[in-house]
Amino acid sequence: MFASAGALAGFGRNDLDTVRIRWNGGRRFAGWDEAGHGIVMDAAAPTGEGTGPRPLELALYALGGCTGIDVIGILKKQRQVVRDFEVIVTAEQREERPRRYERVSIEYVVTGVSVKPSALERAIALSEEKYCSVRAMLDPGIQLASSYRIIEATDEA
Repeated sequence: MFASAGALAGFGRNDLDTVRIRWNGGRRFAGWDEAGHGIVMDAAAPTGEGTGPRPLELALYALGGCTGIDVIGILKKQRQVVRDFEVIVTAEQREERPRRYERVSIEYVVTGVSVKPSALERAIALSEEKYCSVRAMLDPGIQLASSYRIIEATDEA
C-alpha cells in the first residue's frame, strides 16, 4: 500500500504537480506549490482554530475554479459577451466516516450581453463531462446537480 519515498520520481513524465504541506501547530497546516502559491488549512473550532478553509472545502474551491476556468474559456471562444461570472458550489457531507461529500450543487451565474442559454449549457456540459480534471477525480457515486442563471448586463462597460 505504501510506496517508497522516491517511487513517483520514476514516472518519467513532465506533467507532475507537487505541493508541500507542513504542520503549523494545532490542526493547522500550510501548503504551497512549486510556484510559491500558498494556502493555510485548519479544522473548524473547537477542534481547530478556523484560521483557513478545511481541507475538504478546498475540493469545492478546486471544483468551482476548474469548471469556471473551462466555462469562461469556452464562452469566450463562442464569442459570448460576459461581464461577470460566478460559480457557487454547495455540498452536503454524509454522516458516516469518511465524511465525504455525497451531494454537490454547482450554480453558474453569468452576467453578460445577450448571452445565449444554449451556449452556456454547452460550455457547462463540456466542462463537466470532458475537460474538468477535478470533476473527473470525484467519486462517481456523488450526486452532482448543475444549474445556471443569466443576468442581462445593464451597462456597456
